[in-house]
Amino acid sequence: MTHISRPGLLSANDLSLPPILHPQISRLLDYHQERLFHWVDCYGSPLNIVVPSILNDNLSCLRNTIEHHAVSGKIFYAVKVNKSQSLVREAVTAGLGIDVSSRYELRDALDAGCAGQEICASGPAKTPDFHKELIDQQALISVDSREELEDLVRLLTGRDHGRKARIILRYRPDGAAKSRFGIAAQNMPSCLEIIARHNDDFAFEGFHFHLGGYAPETRIAAFWELTRWVEAARDLGLVVSMIDIGGGLPVRYVDAEIYDAFLARQDAGHYRNAVLPASFYPYGHKMDAAGWMETFLSAKGETDQTIADYLRNQAITLGIEPGRSLADQTAISVFRISRVKELEGGHHVIFVEGSSFSACETWFASEFLIDPVLVPSRQSAAHRENHRPTQAYLAGHSCLEEDVLSNRLIAFSRMPQTGDLLVYGNTAGYQMDLLENEFHRVPMPCRISLDADLTSVHIDSAARAAKTHGA
Repeated sequence: MTHISRPGLLSANDLSLPPILHPQISRLLDYHQERLFHWVDCYGSPLNIVVPSILNDNLSCLRNTIEHHAVSGKIFYAVKVNKSQSLVREAVTAGLGIDVSSRYELRDALDAGCAGQEICASGPAKTPDFHKELIDQQALISVDSREELEDLVRLLTGRDHGRKARIILRYRPDGAAKSRFGIAAQNMPSCLEIIARHNDDFAFEGFHFHLGGYAPETRIAAFWELTRWVEAARDLGLVVSMIDIGGGLPVRYVDAEIYDAFLARQDAGHYRNAVLPASFYPYGHKMDAAGWMETFLSAKGETDQTIADYLRNQAITLGIEPGRSLADQTAISVFRISRVKELEGGHHVIFVEGSSFSACETWFASEFLIDPVLVPSRQSAAHRENHRPTQAYLAGHSCLEEDVLSNRLIAFSRMPQTGDLLVYGNTAGYQMDLLENEFHRVPMPCRISLDADLTSVHIDSAARAAKTHGA
């Protein structure tokens, strides 16, 4: 077994962000290094490796918190977070519903064995064909606007199949007044009246909202704001059985103290382009998803009852649509180094094989703020002259100057070499496939999934292309 170079602080000027790794991922890196090299030889670089069973650890923590408050909860896995079908299957096997935003995600959920009634469809601009499929499958439709509601009325009028459209209304809270998503307060009464008038067409189940950011306070305020519409709906004779608070639960990628220290000490000199990004995803969250949910359910309103009390007293199910927090730690991305080039100033650029566009944060003028783990090849590890520290940024294979995985100068305790592997941890949450493409006609990165034993390999199909379904 060769020595793995885990990121670490080299000097007062070198800021490192070692990743938090799930025990199974650490075991993979520590004891299955030869397999990593073999898999990259077989499937190419970069290679996305998914361990779906880890999803159950995340789910267990979240479920335990909800059950502790004796609240009825319905969890939908938001499949947009990752295109790996193995994660969809794992979520279905674990008894989760599936949150979809396209016809193709819907069909992948069905292919994974999810019953139509267990699917929730969000998204603002559903097509008539998408609506028809959702109604036929008896999926729950989150209605984003009065216009969408009127589209459904026209679609349902005169249909003789006897199926109602199961719907919830997506509310736009006052704190999100400038958002293009959801139904504003002034439009909510007319939407409820439309539903009441078309009782034969709709099976109304409640309300939905989804907010950006991770502060529980904004979701808490939106929840209490929404309760007045629960009363308004019931005054019209409508039954409210669910309030869905969307997704956006926090994920912790690096230790919170290390992350705060990094933010306090970094400057433009830590970046190859001398540009300090204006904002980052909060990689060093103070709380995890379960802690966030505990804070949310324990929050009190004006009557001194908690959100959990309200849900129990009103017999309302709490709906949530986590994506990143359920996929937390379920995947890594492995890049093989093709070249290391020394630059002026004493640092280096590391070129990796294959398309790097999946490491997307730099394309949003930000950074994926965890350090990669260097796994030296046997040949590289044998050369003592490589055992010297360096700083380097990571670049892709393409002809574009800005094609980089990292503008940040990453500290390595040993000099990376051609043929070594760089492993990014915890890339399932959008990172590994949000901006994939075939620039330079390089094929999409392959993804494989591993059983819990970390040795059984399966080719993991991503969501199929549109033409597969005849769109």
